[in-house]
Amino acid sequence: MTTPTTATGGPLAGLRVLDLSWVLAGPFATMTLCDLGAEVVKCERPPFGDVARTTGPLINGESGYFFSINRGKRSIALDLKQDEGKALFLRLVREFDVVVENFTPGTMDSLGLGYEALSREHPRLIYAAISGYGQTGPLREKPALDVVVQGAGGILSITGEPGGPPIRPGTSLGDIAAGLYAAVGILSAVIERDRSGRGQLVDISMLDCQVSILENAFLRYLLTGEPPQPMGTRHPWAVPFQAFPTQDGWLVLALAWGVPNQWALLCSELQRVDLIDDPRFATAAARSEHHPELEPLLNEAFRTNTTAYWLSRLEQYSIPCGPLNSIPEVMKMPQLAAREMFVPVAHHTLGTLPLVNTPVKLSRTPGGISGTSPDMGADSRDVLRSELGLDEAHIEDLIARQVVWVERPEIELG
Repeated sequence: MTTPTTATGGPLAGLRVLDLSWVLAGPFATMTLCDLGAEVVKCERPPFGDVARTTGPLINGESGYFFSINRGKRSIALDLKQDEGKALFLRLVREFDVVVENFTPGTMDSLGLGYEALSREHPRLIYAAISGYGQTGPLREKPALDVVVQGAGGILSITGEPGGPPIRPGTSLGDIAAGLYAAVGILSAVIERDRSGRGQLVDISMLDCQVSILENAFLRYLLTGEPPQPMGTRHPWAVPFQAFPTQDGWLVLALAWGVPNQWALLCSELQRVDLIDDPRFATAAARSEHHPELEPLLNEAFRTNTTAYWLSRLEQYSIPCGPLNSIPEVMKMPQLAAREMFVPVAHHTLGTLPLVNTPVKLSRTPGGISGTSPDMGADSRDVLRSELGLDEAHIEDLIARQVVWVERPEIELG
């Protein structure tokens, strides 16, 4: 179904993941593992499965969003509210290395399927729980989605233009950061299990992850006593370090620290040699202090020519700079083509689309997208047959009684 990107199963071949997660944080974590060779089976809740299946853009009822983050996985649909569904799930857990869920804390415990219960059945099990605020603390039961956690974690307070309203970044940092940290936590627990023979709980809080990726914002506040504020695209200390308007678009420029003559070379190319020795701008610290005065002067200079012109002039001095690309322009970059970052994947409804490949490049055991996304319950029969050894009559009886589902009903999408 896909253009091959690897001749091996990937570095995580043999790692088996039972994925109960939905929408983004959990599925992004398991997609990361799947792209690196892990076998991932989604365990979906009937009758409709992962909520992401109803998330746009929708083509003939199929979600492109779901397709993009669930490629290469299989799907089984079990009703965990029925005793037989729970029993089947407990049997399945014993066949897997990892369970991943991103429900509100307590949800799995209420079903009798939380970490403590599952670890008694399978002591080597690694159980990853992703939630808004974590499994402990006064907010543990508070639900949260991406933008809520971005707000609570402080990122919205420093994103945007000075004096303007808060701006959500153009990607779901709350979910994506949690998904990446979950993958790191799972793999760390796998390595430790090889030494101890015991699994453990991986507790991932989206709020914790937001705080973790705030780089030096907290340190700056502690050292200066000044709360960080929105700064547009600029950097608090390095100047110039931002996007500048050109004659036909934008140029992103980042003057490197500690590299002599870059400021002088930049001013020369901009035909503003008068700025080189101006005491307001002679050092990075001075330029930062006087940024409100400097930025208009640089904007005016960069607007006199095109982005391509400025790139050709500045790159000869190895001054870090680049275009501000649109998403379509990014997809056309020869650099990304050389890195195989867009891989064509076929879907029975959506057709063949170039999905974003794993950025993890390994020399001996490379990963890669292994297939399309599954229909809900598409693999229910096969999983029950191959993993639990159930015969066809038993499987069909479970399907007839809706303990197991093999497809989702037609629904009207708004």
